[in-house]
Amino acid sequence: MACTSCSTSDGGAPKGCKNNGTCGTDSCNKLTVFDWLSNMSLPNGEAPFDCVEVRFKNGRKEFFRNVDKLTLSIGDIVATVASPGHDIGIVTLTGELVKIQMKKKGVNPASNEVPKIYRKASQKDIDIWSAAREREEPMKVRARELAIAQKLEMKISDIEFQGDGSKATFYYTANDRVDFRLLIKDFAKEFSTRVEMKQVGFRQEAARLGGIGSCGRELCCSTWLTDFRSVNTSAARYQQLSLNPQKLAGQCGKLKCCLNYELDTYMDALKDFPDYDTKLVTEKGDAICQKQDIFKGLMWFAYTNNFANWHVLKIDQVKEIIAENKLKNRVSSLEDFAIEVTQEPEKDFNNAMGQESLTRFDQPKRKKKPAKKRKTIGENAAVAPAIAPNNQAPKNQTPKGNKPAGNNNNNKPNNNTANDKKPAGPRKPIIITKNENKK
Repeated sequence: MACTSCSTSDGGAPKGCKNNGTCGTDSCNKLTVFDWLSNMSLPNGEAPFDCVEVRFKNGRKEFFRNVDKLTLSIGDIVATVASPGHDIGIVTLTGELVKIQMKKKGVNPASNEVPKIYRKASQKDIDIWSAAREREEPMKVRARELAIAQKLEMKISDIEFQGDGSKATFYYTANDRVDFRLLIKDFAKEFSTRVEMKQVGFRQEAARLGGIGSCGRELCCSTWLTDFRSVNTSAARYQQLSLNPQKLAGQCGKLKCCLNYELDTYMDALKDFPDYDTKLVTEKGDAICQKQDIFKGLMWFAYTNNFANWHVLKIDQVKEIIAENKLKNRVSSLEDFAIEVTQEPEKDFNNAMGQESLTRFDQPKRKKKPAKKRKTIGENAAVAPAIAPNNQAPKNQTPKGNKPAGNNNNNKPNNNTANDKKPAGPRKPIIITKNENKK
């Protein structure tokens, strides 16, 4: 991923990502609020809001009061009040938007209980903080081994050191209540630090650790989602999703939070639909709804004595039949109201530019030419020699079908060509034989 700890350089800018704590690859941007008032100046005589939002490890954020009126901007590393000692965090929001965020989180901006900021972090503070952060991963492995040795049904999901290294907070998940009094003693003896245990839910654990969802994007709970609303299986039923726990569950093991995103839209669309349990009374028998298509406004009904055949009806037609049934009238059959649904042809999503092929840049393989077969010299085969020079006959070669030229009474030259079998190859050689017998 990106930088593990945004420590500052000599000029005060963070090392690592070089983006002043606003990079989009690691926890630097978890639950970040866009400051759309950053380029606007305050009216004359208006003092800036004296509280800032500070982020610590992962998505933990708290509000602090700038008592000493330090010049702070997003990305500055500050030392804040902690119990005991001090903690190190990164400023994530300043100005008037902090007041809105405090009201959203239920924090009173005028309360005296808001902790304060000590100072901007010095290089010594950052070095201690970085050294403490480097101890967290090996400590987490050892802490899990100690928990397993005591046979406790709990999982140590994360460890967070305080900025001054005086205290370590162990985050764990468990289904039931866990007695970890002996475990705390082992932790204090093993790690030589003050130990604090905090139990978090499975959704909060996924938000702290982060990851990639099945949609291919970063988890909503670790990037922008701040509140965890309860998700029920009825949300999947209203959206006509298959109740497959492997597809509906997220990385936390609970139902996905995104099931609530479009639920209100589906609920508004279902207001125009008759009740799913509505029974239609006809002369051929009672009919029960089997399926709904929210987007097309269609409903499928089947007779109770024949569930194999489904009949497609529009919403208006279903309401018309229900109105007749309320008047204690029976319609003749569903076939009188049913419509035919034609299947749409399958769409071809092939790219016209041919960019769907992964091997479009590869060079095509050349086809090997077939090897030439050599013919043996025998009684029934003849190999055509090269063109013989004038006044010379080819030695030890006689074309098939021609008589030898020696002791011939005729003084006419013989021009014979081997035509019975053609030699292999692209070109056709020509044999010219001239025999002259001088008297």
